[in-house]
Amino acid sequence: MKIESEDIDIESLLSGRYFSIPRFQRPYSWDEENIQDLWNDVISSKGEDYFIGSMVVFKQGKQEFGVVDGQQRLTTITILLCAIRDSFASLGEEDLAQGLHQLIERKNRSNKNEYVLKTETSFPFFQEHIQKFGPADVDADELFEERALRRASDLLAGKIGAALGAIDGDPSVATADKLNQKISKLTELRESVLNLKLIFVTLENEDDAYLIFETLNTRGKDLAVTDLVKNHFTKNMKSKGSVDSVKIKWTTILETIHNSSADISPDSFIYHYWASRHEAVPLKRLFPVMKRQITKSNAKDNLDSLVGDSKLYRAIHEPSFHWGKNEARVADSLRAIQLFKLSQPTPALLSLVRSHNDGIIKLRKLTEAVSAIEKFHFSFTAVTSSRSSGGISGMYSAFARRLHGAKSSQEAAIEIGDFIGKLRDRTPSYDEFLIGFREIAFTNDNSKQKGLVRYILRKFSEHHSYKSPVDFDDLTIEHVAPQSGIGKNSWDAQTVGQLGNLIFLDQKMNEKLEEKPFNEKKRLLQEDGYEIPLYMLNATSWTPAEVREHTEEMAKSAYEQIWKV
Repeated sequence: MKIESEDIDIESLLSGRYFSIPRFQRPYSWDEENIQDLWNDVISSKGEDYFIGSMVVFKQGKQEFGVVDGQQRLTTITILLCAIRDSFASLGEEDLAQGLHQLIERKNRSNKNEYVLKTETSFPFFQEHIQKFGPADVDADELFEERALRRASDLLAGKIGAALGAIDGDPSVATADKLNQKISKLTELRESVLNLKLIFVTLENEDDAYLIFETLNTRGKDLAVTDLVKNHFTKNMKSKGSVDSVKIKWTTILETIHNSSADISPDSFIYHYWASRHEAVPLKRLFPVMKRQITKSNAKDNLDSLVGDSKLYRAIHEPSFHWGKNEARVADSLRAIQLFKLSQPTPALLSLVRSHNDGIIKLRKLTEAVSAIEKFHFSFTAVTSSRSSGGISGMYSAFARRLHGAKSSQEAAIEIGDFIGKLRDRTPSYDEFLIGFREIAFTNDNSKQKGLVRYILRKFSEHHSYKSPVDFDDLTIEHVAPQSGIGKNSWDAQTVGQLGNLIFLDQKMNEKLEEKPFNEKKRLLQEDGYEIPLYMLNATSWTPAEVREHTEEMAKSAYEQIWKV
């Protein structure tokens, strides 16, 4: 492997070379902190030599280079130069703007205009809406990468605008002198950027670039597992024509994950994907394992599997995505699992949804298994806050792999049955459940468990077939003994907020009941056709003791019926 290096400043770097972002690179992803760091470097340099790290490229032609490392920095510097250029133009300094634009776009040997930095993944947005000098001629969709580029451009333009605005607000600068001061400030910024220095490292070919890419972690964002895996696929699936299948499929995966309203990431997806099909490996050690097992002979199949599973992964975490009306029970269980803030079951859920998607298991079996996970974690996680030593995660991963390997519906059904049995065996005892159930509460001053309380009240309403004049989402939580009574007649906040003192009502009825006595509330509810819990219906008074007894009755019903695995 031949490696050459030299010290170079940004102006020399951009004056005689053209750069392209290779297909194995990640999209632009610098955030505000990264951009602020670069801005600080520019301000600190004050037009003098200032070292900002290294840049690694490979030769594509005499003047053309592919960027291996330094893509994020080079892209951001280009955006900054575009912002300075546009500011010169806005001040009427066309020559200064055009002079700077020569480092962004210039004529090549064929006398054709060519951008110094060329990207494919953000085409045509980056070219038309950032690099181009003048208004854009082409509209462009703004996906996750384009949005990141837009944020960077707006942020840097804002910083330049603030610097120029400070001159306008400086009373010590004469009005007639303000324009010249602004031009001087922009010129100073330009010189600071162009004098930034880096070590320019050149490799002979693209094959060397793949190897270097896997090992580099320099200034900017560290390489994520996602970046390394993409690089590995690109290396093993060389494009044979004009269609870059790896880029297209990888973009599909990233868009599926990034466009989700759920809090999911490409790295977490790849981690759970692998755990659902192969052995569970810690994220930091995952790439070497994938690199060994994904070869040229199976790379296409693995990439296609990732594309398909990315949609299922999103559907698991975003129940409003993918699921139809006949699959509402599955979506409801997934919604509950997300409420419990769980990641342990994800490999198992991914394997279950995949098996259903592939026709290995029917909807009934999928519903049964996902419901069992929901019920188990209601007791294990939401109520008793039990902690696993690692056995739970191992159980889920092992089940996911066995289900993935099932060749028939019968094999899959056996695996699911064994799995549900293991969940049943790990369910906390009733005594543990009761202690935790008593502690669940909601008041206006203690609303941390409000989402869990709504979930529990809804499940009780569905179990007992309570009728409601409106959708569950429109119902509010009513305290039978009012919160205004806290601190009076033995009513403490925990008892008033306890589940035994809570019912679902629509807003209109909630306001109608207000501070009325217990028996008056019951009468009004019955007159309006509301169904209320039998325990409340039979009660003649409503005291803290009644609330505690009703809570224990609810706990028994919850454990033995509603959430029984």
